[in-house]
Amino acid sequence: MEEHDVVVIGMGPGGEEVAGRLAEAGLDVLGVEAELVGGECPYWACVPTKMMVRAGETLAEAGRVGALAGSVEGVRADWAPVARRIRDEATDDWDDTVAVDRFTGKGGRLVRGRGRLVERDVVEVVGPHGTSRHRARRGVVVASGSAPAVPDLDGLGTVPYWTNRGAVEAATLPASLVVLGGGPVGCELAQVFARFGVEVTLVESSERPLSMEEPESGDLVRRVLEADGIRVLTRARATRVEPDGDGVRVTVDVRGPDRPEGGVVHAERLLVATGRRVDLAAVGLDVVGQDASARAATVDERCRVADGVWAVGDVTGRGAFTHVAMYQAGVVVRDVLGQDGPPASYHALPRVTFTEPEVGAVGLTERQARERLADVRTAQVDIASTTRGWIHHTGNEGFLKLVVDGERDVLVGATAAGPSGGEVLGALAVAVHAGVPVATLRSMIYAYPTFHRGIEAALAELG
Repeated sequence: MEEHDVVVIGMGPGGEEVAGRLAEAGLDVLGVEAELVGGECPYWACVPTKMMVRAGETLAEAGRVGALAGSVEGVRADWAPVARRIRDEATDDWDDTVAVDRFTGKGGRLVRGRGRLVERDVVEVVGPHGTSRHRARRGVVVASGSAPAVPDLDGLGTVPYWTNRGAVEAATLPASLVVLGGGPVGCELAQVFARFGVEVTLVESSERPLSMEEPESGDLVRRVLEADGIRVLTRARATRVEPDGDGVRVTVDVRGPDRPEGGVVHAERLLVATGRRVDLAAVGLDVVGQDASARAATVDERCRVADGVWAVGDVTGRGAFTHVAMYQAGVVVRDVLGQDGPPASYHALPRVTFTEPEVGAVGLTERQARERLADVRTAQVDIASTTRGWIHHTGNEGFLKLVVDGERDVLVGATAAGPSGGEVLGALAVAVHAGVPVATLRSMIYAYPTFHRGIEAALAELG
């Protein structure tokens, strides 16, 4: 059995960060990865999908020239440059050599395979060259990530379908697409493909898309998706999938007014975007007392699962976001090295859906705040009513919403939906994180004419 100071299971964004920083600190670190070092984010999620979003935005913006600057002729959507950029610039044709060299250059060692705890301090790795065991003298970090949550849907195994990976890897696009799931991934990809000429139907079981965010966000996203030609079916559930010639036939149970003819949607391709799941049993966390059937691992404020075992990223259930994994990585590195630093805190967790308009949010929604706090005040302004929104003109859909704890007079949540919504969110995230008093926010000078100046307008609406 080989011995190391630290063994890291999973080399996605959080695992790679932990492993690399501990190796730089002089520890003997073993990284275990069955797929690509770097994980989902650089190869199938954050980076390539935002390239796709950016490409779709340029097509939409070209269509707005007539309202602002004359006319444009000859604009033709072509997926080939997008696919080429993803292959060549984002993913190196799905090759992780650069990431591996980055880690080993810091002094770490990588082993390919699937790792799992078999004892509190022992990791077994099953890989292409056999099985090995590794003892961790100082600890094990579990950063095993998540996988697409594929529903138990009648007939799904009879048809080829995409998850986010297939959508990102596509060299050509289908003529038509059914998207199951109206969360951030489903909405982003639906809008991208529609802007490239794909006939898209989005099926969402909740009352509106982005059901975990403010209802105003879901209503806004529905409007803009429909404006892009997407058929949005809400309060709808796919009950059966079956082959339909070269395509797919999806039977949909719709409880709202949007029922398709015969309750059936036909398309050339199916995209399953119904969330993510973790597998605690596969990584052996039951060995340290975790419920193997739980939706996420239970961790403390230092991301400890047990004595000498830490977890970061999707497996902790704090959100399938790269920035959460990287944030937790910093907490774990300090704890392993015995350094001082703040514990993990998620009261100002930011998240952005990269549709157009972008929907940025931080902290609590209004509903969550009213469930937890005795005195809640809110205010909201439309982006179009602000000076920058009026100047921006077409494409200025969006709003700013503030959620305030009236007893403490501080922001506990906010939404910035609109052009550059994710960037405007930065100021609001600072306010929520630091508990900046509303009076202090009112006293600030807001640059004119910017989108973030809408924060001042929303503060005025608080009264």
